[in-house]
Amino acid sequence: MDKIIIRGLEVFAHHGVYENEKLKGQRFIINAEFDTDTLTSGMSDDIEDTLDYAKVCDFIKDYMVVNQVNLLETLVNELSRKLLLNFSKIQKVTLEICKPDAPIPMKFDTVSLKVERSRHTAYISAGSNMGDREAYIEDAIANLESDECINIISVSKLIETKPYGVTEQDDFLNCVFKIHTLYSPEELLARIHIEENEAGRERKIHWGPRTLDLDIILYDDLVMSTDNLIIPHADMINRSFVLEPLCEIDPYVIHPRLMLTASELLNRLKSK
Repeated sequence: MDKIIIRGLEVFAHHGVYENEKLKGQRFIINAEFDTDTLTSGMSDDIEDTLDYAKVCDFIKDYMVVNQVNLLETLVNELSRKLLLNFSKIQKVTLEICKPDAPIPMKFDTVSLKVERSRHTAYISAGSNMGDREAYIEDAIANLESDECINIISVSKLIETKPYGVTEQDDFLNCVFKIHTLYSPEELLARIHIEENEAGRERKIHWGPRTLDLDIILYDDLVMSTDNLIIPHADMINRSFVLEPLCEIDPYVIHPRLMLTASELLNRLKSK
């Protein structure tokens, strides 16, 4: 990916923990790198096809002047997210904010914080076998679409499936949808739990009946395992109700641990 780089952008703003920082203000120096496509604009020679770095600089200045926070950590993280939200041509931002006049009683050059933030692609499975199953799923997808940090890219059709695990319960409606998101995996998990809770989800029986079940099945090419989250979803390769709708919207997406496509995983499951 190509990069547009800004170095040494100076903004005077009023951020800091101490009262005199908020009242008097101080200099902040911003260094930023933006991953973006320049091939299209390079061919067209049209500013509408590229990231307008003058507008980006104005946005950074306006954001830092208008908003006041205590911590550099808050400033860098919020500004990087706002840049991604407001400039669709930015795929990844590397943002460093320096405080050369930080209140440190000794000689130093600067204090800075640097972060990388980017857009991510994730696939989420949805299921319901209680109440108005279709409404629970459709409402959750609509609510997620209204979140500024989530963009729904595609949604499979709903399929009716037999229960998995605990079989003595009603049939499920299932689908898979693809999103672009600014959320980390942990943030995304917390966000979909909100939707499950809003739908009245109760976790009384493992694999039991539920109004709404949302699972992150893939997130970029990430492989991770914590107490709360495993990506890719540990059991997705055994679930036709996940693989079939996944193949409908993206049959060639690759399972990053097994290095097999969704289509290959489904064929392997059917052959068992």
